[in-house]
Amino acid sequence: QEQLVESGGGLVQAGGSLRLSCTASERLYKNNALGWFRQVPGRERECVALFSFIGDTIYYDDSVKGRFTISGDNAKNTVYLSMSSVKAEDTATYYCGASWLWSVYVRDYDHWGQGTQVTVSS
Repeated sequence: QEQLVESGGGLVQAGGSLRLSCTASERLYKNNALGWFRQVPGRERECVALFSFIGDTIYYDDSVKGRFTISGDNAKNTVYLSMSSVKAEDTATYYCGASWLWSVYVRDYDHWGQGTQVTVSS
């Protein structure tokens, strides 16, 4: 009931598109900020985009503005990350997280999915 499940990762060519999905429990979806984060070996996990059912608010990191779109399906309690014009540097494990705060900081997230790998071939 408090679980987040990501899917949609895979191999995609540079310039291509991919859509990631994060399905949350209703409680998490409607009472938390839902964030897409990514992490590569040797680096800290970084925030990519945020969505909140409360206030219908979104946020994008500068690195993905204009290329990625975050959206929520309120009926399905699912947050999507639509990735387009992907670059090699987008290669990472992508995680969905939930926080009671509207925050870009990993420290504020108490719930995480298992992660889904995105690999961009150049």
